[in-house]
Amino acid sequence: MKQPANPHFVCDAEYDPRSIEKAHIEQQSFFLASQWQLIWWKFKKHKLALYSGLFIVLLYLSILICEFLAPYSLHSRHVDSIYSPPQPVHLFHEGEWVGPFVYGWNQTLDMDRLLRVYSEDREKIYRINFFCDAEGYKFWGLVESNLHLACVEKGGTMFLLGTDRLGRDMLSRIIYGARISITIGLVGICLSMIMGVIIGSLAGYYGGWVDNVVQRLIEVIRSFPELPLWMALSAIIPVTWSPLWVFFGITLILALMDWTGLARAVRSKLLALREEDYASAALLMGASPPRIIRKHLLPGFLSHLIASATLSIPAMILGETALSFLGLGLRPPITSWGVLLAEAQNVNVVAIYPWLMLPVVPVIFVILAFNFLGDGLRDAADPYKN
Repeated sequence: MKQPANPHFVCDAEYDPRSIEKAHIEQQSFFLASQWQLIWWKFKKHKLALYSGLFIVLLYLSILICEFLAPYSLHSRHVDSIYSPPQPVHLFHEGEWVGPFVYGWNQTLDMDRLLRVYSEDREKIYRINFFCDAEGYKFWGLVESNLHLACVEKGGTMFLLGTDRLGRDMLSRIIYGARISITIGLVGICLSMIMGVIIGSLAGYYGGWVDNVVQRLIEVIRSFPELPLWMALSAIIPVTWSPLWVFFGITLILALMDWTGLARAVRSKLLALREEDYASAALLMGASPPRIIRKHLLPGFLSHLIASATLSIPAMILGETALSFLGLGLRPPITSWGVLLAEAQNVNVVAIYPWLMLPVVPVIFVILAFNFLGDGLRDAADPYKN
């Protein structure tokens, strides 16, 4: 008679008496990890936020070497290539491998439409070299150099994103414009965070009439439409100010309009945390209110503040872009993405020269990257939540 199959599974692997200890060590490393370690472990699981953060870090590092990355200097003009369309990069010529190169660029005048017409001269080949010497510049206005990441052979042009009405290379101006556009958001959020944390801490910890005054002030500020208020404040900036002072003026305006949301978040957290036992114990031991706020309360939700600040940077970048686009923010000779887009206000110009709208592309990518990064940080700020 056939014996019934054994319903129990028996593992043939060699028994490891220390397997329980290994699992216990892994669990112990998790239990003993600091809050920042737990936040980092959870943030790494959010791949989109991780890649967005890497993109933002590389972008901020790139603004340190704009002169090296840009093929031409910021104000370099090519009078023979006004409103030149983007030049395509080729790798093969008549079926043979040549490497990255561009063809010669011929210009003719269309008298019927009153336009400059550009075409490739396939008899002229100009190779694109890397880490080469080309147009000179002053690195950060201090050190003379002529080293560029990429440049074309002598006699050729390399307008990968076209040129504007003065024959200036759009790619170079977009690279230089990043230095202003993304820096203004970073500086602005630092000022906004300082104001929001200080005012929100006072309202949340002391309460009473201090809280009432702060809340009424926030309500008044938030009752104004943002864009008209930005425009009104920007119009106050004197036209005689230097570009540096205009930069700080616009940054201050953006910070003054953005601190309210952060202040409310800080206030709501402190209203709950000030009643905790460790806060009461610190008060009974003689700690001053500023020390209690700084040493005991703020560190408890610092990760939430960082996530909120990350989500506020895109609003400041968009604010600067909008004001500069309307001619009320930064003005030439300062170059930002908003200043570059101001040249694309005329619909007829955009219809004929659509590459003038290309500065909006980095704005979109940066805003999306900051939003993805903020979402990842917001989820990682509470590492114990699944």
